[in-house]
Amino acid sequence: MHATHPPHHRVIVAISGASGAVYGVQLLQALRPMAHVRTHLVVSSAGWLNLQQELGMTQNHLEDLADVVHPIHDVGASIASGSFMCEGMVIAPCSMRTLAAVAHGLSDNLITRAADVTLKERRRLILMVRETPLNLAHLRNMVSVTEMGGIVFPPVPSFYQRPQTIAELVDHSVSRVIDLLGLPQLDAQRWSGLQP
Repeated sequence: MHATHPPHHRVIVAISGASGAVYGVQLLQALRPMAHVRTHLVVSSAGWLNLQQELGMTQNHLEDLADVVHPIHDVGASIASGSFMCEGMVIAPCSMRTLAAVAHGLSDNLITRAADVTLKERRRLILMVRETPLNLAHLRNMVSVTEMGGIVFPPVPSFYQRPQTIAELVDHSVSRVIDLLGLPQLDAQRWSGLQP
């Protein structure tokens, strides 16, 4: 008999041009050690600029964190089809332009096409939207995506765990996203209630 192996959990990670490229990077780093998770990465042109500006990160360094990398304009990529089975997709960070395109079904690049496919296949789509303050168009687009089944997840920092560094704030948001994907995390910090 042949040994059977558990199927891989595939996750699409997209990095768009909003500030906060660290969220996408940290998500890839958190998923990397998970033996049965395979990541598919796609980055917008503005996303690459932000990675360089905010983190000083090269394209090769980021691509080394993913299992598969897809060019932004390759709308014929595997992740552009509903037949591509995956746990879900995370856009981290998600710009207001990308949010608007997803909200209106404008599949004009691989990020927005893959997001559209994720929604139509009723899979988990998580948008780590980054903007403040929000105007009415932003809010309406968030409502539209939510009504379609997506999850709007602004990476709002939480302070009840008493974080000491920016990295801890980022890690907390990324951990919550991994929970939403339904992937187990053995070392995630959990709230155990107020101590008497």
